[in-house]
Amino acid sequence: MAAKSDGAPVSLRNESPPECPSSLDQRSPQCRPAEKRYSLLDCCWTLCALLVFFSDGASDLWLAADYYLRENYWWFALTLVFVIVPSVVVQVLSFRWFAYDYAETTESGTAAAAVVAASGAENNFSTKDSDQRGAGRAAAVGVPPTAGTGGGARGCCRVFMWIFQAIIHIFQLAQVWRYVHALYLGVQSRWRGDHERHHFYWSMMFQSADISMLRLLESFLKSAPQLVLQLSIMVQARQLLPLQGLSASASLISLSWMIASYQKVLRDSRDDKLPMTYKAVIVQILWHLFTIGARTMAFALFASVFQLYFGIFIVAHWCIMTFWIIQGETDFCMSKWEEIIYNMMVGIVYIFCWFSVREGRTRCRMLVYSLTVFVENVALTTLWYLHRGQQTSDFHAVALACVVASSYALGTFFMCVYYCLLHPDGPVSGWGYVVEKERLDDEPLASPASTLPPDVVGSPPRTLPRTKDREQGFGGEADVFQVRATRGAQTSAPRLTPRTEGPVIRIDLPRKRYPAWDAHFIDRRLRKTILVLESAAPVTPRIQYRCLGTAKEVMEYETTV
Repeated sequence: MAAKSDGAPVSLRNESPPECPSSLDQRSPQCRPAEKRYSLLDCCWTLCALLVFFSDGASDLWLAADYYLRENYWWFALTLVFVIVPSVVVQVLSFRWFAYDYAETTESGTAAAAVVAASGAENNFSTKDSDQRGAGRAAAVGVPPTAGTGGGARGCCRVFMWIFQAIIHIFQLAQVWRYVHALYLGVQSRWRGDHERHHFYWSMMFQSADISMLRLLESFLKSAPQLVLQLSIMVQARQLLPLQGLSASASLISLSWMIASYQKVLRDSRDDKLPMTYKAVIVQILWHLFTIGARTMAFALFASVFQLYFGIFIVAHWCIMTFWIIQGETDFCMSKWEEIIYNMMVGIVYIFCWFSVREGRTRCRMLVYSLTVFVENVALTTLWYLHRGQQTSDFHAVALACVVASSYALGTFFMCVYYCLLHPDGPVSGWGYVVEKERLDDEPLASPASTLPPDVVGSPPRTLPRTKDREQGFGGEADVFQVRATRGAQTSAPRLTPRTEGPVIRIDLPRKRYPAWDAHFIDRRLRKTILVLESAAPVTPRIQYRCLGTAKEVMEYETTV
């Protein structure tokens, strides 16, 4: 159950910022462009992502067929399993998302449009009980209560779309369709007028978020195990087939590409964070390419000698990483059990590489993880070197150990380049960012009792268990987390004054902090409502999240929830 909010809007998506003051850094949120546009580089990036997807899948299938022709049925079966099972899991999840998005879309759209028409005087729409309120007001504005009366043509189109999507998902092409759809929406956002451009751009961002999450899941369920498997076969057989090298390279590139792509789409979707440049994305790809390469090579060397102990090591590492992530109290999903499942999936990612999932002292956590991975790589490689068979000469053993060490060193170098020179929040100086405004990404949060003004509550309401105190509107925090100006709060630099006229979509949830997605990217009910309201409103509405910034607002929640 949610309550209403009367705070100032927090989204800067449609703001028109004033001229940037000379005292502020040009990369600060106050000085960035008012809106993001779909560019030619975005289109080329999507096409390259399609190429990576096809290369990874085709090389694995080609290699499996080659194993079958060579009568290596055990390797053929393992290679094919790591292709089919992850793909089926992703297709099921994708079709489930489609079914939820497309089912009763028109009915909910009619109700939401009724809300827009009936609320024209107030110019604000709330996501709380929007379906019930819209249905109740439909008759008052002359909108038909259901969408099923549109005639047989509409019904035939809906049946055709269901059949088309079923065929797409049966042939394991959901990712391809979503990439093509994102390209279409992006191109349309460039060609249409202002109002329609916003609608298509929002739809494109929703589609990009779905693709990045699906591909990231598929990469760590398919590409990562496939890479370890093929490297283990190479080491055990003491020969390198061209198709094995092609498949391993495609899997490694797919892993690195999707991690960097996920981070870029995540930042692009946030109005409160600066976007990641493509130069930074390329460096991040190189970072993950070499570190994951060293990690999987150490896995392959160890697994070629200790198959049973390798399985025990992987399970133990996954359990420890999952417990560490759960202990960090992430805030990604809308429920506790979904959050636990999400943490378990991130635990799989942590087997291979670092993945930021929470705000705060991320650099210290990254340092702990990097040292742990370094020690594990050294231990695994050393154990393989000491217990390798007589078939492997000392020269080849030393060469393989040097490959692991040099690859990890190169990955660490590119990681330093990214954080020191190309991080979107600015370069790193010592242990802090040069841009002081973004210091919360790496410094611990101060005690609420010592930093909050007298009229700011230091703990969230009892009725909002998923809300953490770091989501509150602290004095001195970034603009997007401050709903209304706090009495007595002092600012060191001019703030961006949000535009207050026009319609606003009020989301009765607290806004999540980066690196979490906003609620309307995760909750598909909010997506449908926002897209319909945005297309039905005469002026592009702004998005406003609930904030627990003042005692008055907390009292409203306590009395109205």
